[in-house]
Amino acid sequence: MKDKLIIFDTTLRDGEQSPGASMTRDEKVRIAKALERLKVDIIEAGFPAASVGDFEAVQAVANVVKDSTICGLARALDKDIDRAGEALKGANSFRIHTFIATSPIHMKMKLNMEPEQVVEYAVRAVKRARQYTDNVEFSPEDAGRSDEDFLCRILEAVIDAGATTVNIPDTVGYSVPQEFGATISNLMQRIPNADKAVFSVHCHNDLGLAVANSLSAIINGARQVECTINGLGERAGNASLEEIVMAVRTRHDVFDCQTTLDTREILTCSKLVSSITGFPVQPNKAIVGANAFAHEAGIHQDGVLKNPETYEIMKAEHVGWSANKMVLGKHSGRNAFKSRMVTLGHAFKSEQELNDVFFRFKQLADKKHEIVDEDLQALISEASFDAEEEQIKLIALKVCSETGEVPNSTVTLRINNDEVTGSSTGSGAVDASLKAIESLVKSDATLELYSVNSISNGTDAQGEVTVRLEKAGRIVNGQGADTDIVIASAKAYIHAVSKLKAVDFRQHPQQGNV
Repeated sequence: MKDKLIIFDTTLRDGEQSPGASMTRDEKVRIAKALERLKVDIIEAGFPAASVGDFEAVQAVANVVKDSTICGLARALDKDIDRAGEALKGANSFRIHTFIATSPIHMKMKLNMEPEQVVEYAVRAVKRARQYTDNVEFSPEDAGRSDEDFLCRILEAVIDAGATTVNIPDTVGYSVPQEFGATISNLMQRIPNADKAVFSVHCHNDLGLAVANSLSAIINGARQVECTINGLGERAGNASLEEIVMAVRTRHDVFDCQTTLDTREILTCSKLVSSITGFPVQPNKAIVGANAFAHEAGIHQDGVLKNPETYEIMKAEHVGWSANKMVLGKHSGRNAFKSRMVTLGHAFKSEQELNDVFFRFKQLADKKHEIVDEDLQALISEASFDAEEEQIKLIALKVCSETGEVPNSTVTLRINNDEVTGSSTGSGAVDASLKAIESLVKSDATLELYSVNSISNGTDAQGEVTVRLEKAGRIVNGQGADTDIVIASAKAYIHAVSKLKAVDFRQHPQQGNV
């Protein structure tokens, strides 16, 4: 029998720390349910001590998910660990993940602590976490640049203190595969009590090596991998869950372990995370990109038609590409609509919510002939946006754009129950519309990103717009979808402004990165 490779998903925690990828509580719950259907072993739901909002999100996920273990991150501080224990107590199964930096530069420049103090903090943190659960994970932050002798010392100490998983993070993406794999092997051989803990890895993608480093670690004995859907994460991101899982599955001749994931749910998870965060998946992305199983060259097409294995090393349906889909349109009824939404992981909280989203569905069906899953995901997201945007709502938008003339846009918004109208010119219809909105909301934010992604194929496809705004160090993403790209842009800008104006806006303490 092959060893089990534990899949630890940190999309909701490390993935959320991508600038602009902050998720609401309900969005986290939606993604957690999708990860549960994927049969992820452990879901790191957040950093409970970071804010009230993050605490409530972790608590909500812990109370809803039944089949996966829910994990909360905590610095090696009593208050962090207590906060995590409180947030997680409603879970069927939960883990506390505590950490402290161990590289010379981090200990000196960030912590201002001597190595002896770091060991003391680590051991105390693990012992305190054990008061809440016997499932405790410890990470030496920036292990990739840490002294191996010191890693052996601190890991032996935390295992003695009760850590059941020890995670080796390449926090800044500095390692290369041969080196990183050797580190894992050396630690497992040198630490006397290594057999009492599962060895895990958490790799960042700064040099584009996160997946390669993770796979090297697996070959050298690691039996847990921390990863994210679509490789989402800080800076260049984390190791991609879908790439690791399918590499282990496809190359079973190389890897002496296996996962228990239902890989048919990978594509659905990927699209859901992309829709919620506003981070589109590049077409040539492995496994989940639109071109992952596409063949353009004639020689390739000929080979695939004769035998798919000539150019395809895995089957598209194994990751969810060819799953049968129910075609929805304007003649579809409520039951078919509700059934498909449940399949996509959205259970309606009330009859009113179902009615509201079904009404939006009918409106969209009048604009385009066939409604695909991506359209439905956008409808769910739009409904959640409206809940956030009660203070600002788009009422009307009129654009005049013609050759040789300066485009002009007139926008009417409802702000705090008052309707206001503003106009502006711009270099194009979108520019004029966003300037008109800004003249009314007066956010004084800087537009850092504007991107457009087609949700589906065809000229009647919905355009999904992502807008990133920055103000006083706060970075937020806003998304909007519509068959009219100007309206989608307006919705996205309003969504981003609403986030900026929210009183409970959450900022992650950046010292809390693993």
